[in-house]
Amino acid sequence: MRAIRFSKTGGPEVLSLENIDLPAPKPGEIRVRHTAIGLNFIDTYHRSGLYPVPLPSGLGLEAAGVVDALGAGVTTLKVGDRVAYCSGPIGAYAEANNVPADRVVKIPAGVSDEDAAAALLKGMTVQYLLKRTYPVKAGETILLHSAAGGVGLIASQWAHHLGATVIGTVGAEEKVALAKTNGCMHVLNTRDSDWVKQVRTLTGGKGVPVVYDSIGKDTFEGSLDCLAVRGMMVSFGNSSGAVAPFQPGILASKGSLYVTRPTLAHYTRDAKELQETADDLFAVIASGAVKVAIHQRFKLEDARKAHEALQSRATTGATILLP
Repeated sequence: MRAIRFSKTGGPEVLSLENIDLPAPKPGEIRVRHTAIGLNFIDTYHRSGLYPVPLPSGLGLEAAGVVDALGAGVTTLKVGDRVAYCSGPIGAYAEANNVPADRVVKIPAGVSDEDAAAALLKGMTVQYLLKRTYPVKAGETILLHSAAGGVGLIASQWAHHLGATVIGTVGAEEKVALAKTNGCMHVLNTRDSDWVKQVRTLTGGKGVPVVYDSIGKDTFEGSLDCLAVRGMMVSFGNSSGAVAPFQPGILASKGSLYVTRPTLAHYTRDAKELQETADDLFAVIASGAVKVAIHQRFKLEDARKAHEALQSRATTGATILLP
């Protein structure tokens, strides 16, 4: 089969398309023949070495497709089932992948393979952020960075559906309209030096009870300054680089703040938790309250171009690869 591989860490140029042999699934595994592959920022972390993986390696954690082989002992699925996964094993940038049967979810009728591949990781991330890390309540005003990105568009729609007022941020003026049409009441540009002051103005000086920040280094300190007393900083990504070390005392001086760095793995620890999280996501998609915005489609062999677009922040919404 064809697969994207890399043998050294670096920029998008280290990615190459290769022909490899995929072994039969082991006991407890299934083979998924991919129809759509999700592109996520964590893929760039694996490729760059920020999150090290053994080399040489495949790439990608998320895909949707059809079960076409079962390993010994698998009884919960059958050949022909439509399924999706987003927690690996790494190697989704390929025509097929062997995946533990207890780490996939069935795709319900009414949700397309492309939507599942584009939204499963991002959407389940939004599910735990909005409903479990800091449960958003109707009437609250929240701050959401990268509101026009893949996670951001889902999060802003879902938070609006929950009754929150969403202040979204973007990094370019051409993304403002997109964020506003997807649930943001207010949209600020983080390239404006006074974006923190604007948040304070919009909240009558109080600040927000929670900031959802996937940008990292460039916005971390400003995000803290946007928080109300006893507010929560949810740092869940590093698109601008990792957050620098800081003294915990700063949290006291800025209002007895909380900081957390959650990951999806800790919110989908077993098959039951995984399925419940996915079911909540698929339900809100099926209801129409959240629409999956796939704005970029690349061929599998063009994964390098897809990474270049993602890292330059030229993309909006979700990006998928088509095998």
